[in-house]
Amino acid sequence: MRSLITRYAEWKTYKHSVKAENKLLYYALEAVETIVIVLPTALLIKAFIVQSSLVFSGSMIPTMGIGDRLIVNKLSFYYKAPVRGDIIVFESPTGDGREFVKRLVGLPGETIEVNRGIIYINDKPITFKGIRILRDYSHFGPVKIPEGQYFFMGDNRANSSDSRYWGFVPEDELIGTAVLTYWPVSNIQLIR
Repeated sequence: MRSLITRYAEWKTYKHSVKAENKLLYYALEAVETIVIVLPTALLIKAFIVQSSLVFSGSMIPTMGIGDRLIVNKLSFYYKAPVRGDIIVFESPTGDGREFVKRLVGLPGETIEVNRGIIYINDKPITFKGIRILRDYSHFGPVKIPEGQYFFMGDNRANSSDSRYWGFVPEDELIGTAVLTYWPVSNIQLIR
């Protein structure tokens, strides 16, 4: 650690001497220093802490629209288990390399059934605040959710490709919890 501090002090002294002789070189060194520090930091943050994601379909209307951009908390599952009702970003179950954003509906070990838009967990109907079911006449289940897997649905259930069609999502494919939409500016909101 001491060696690192000493080298940084030497670097600062060198930059100061360059500034006195050649301002253009000094500014180039400042730019390189910024890139060397900022780029790895940004990559580490994106890889492990937060990321931006895009909503590419209308399956989450009215909660989120097509083209909305989200901030995703990638640390959320390190300190708490996923909770029913969370809006979660996960790897596409179709293997196409995209990321999906859906509402977590069913937890491991539960029995789920969907009948005319009503979700039944262990034979009890559940609802989500602010979600109105329009024109969803689908039927699914009853089916037991395997351990270590989750069942997701879009808020726009009549127009959502979700776990009813492509199955359960393994825990290791969960990326993080959606925290807020930040774009377009007119749609900025905290996600609950």
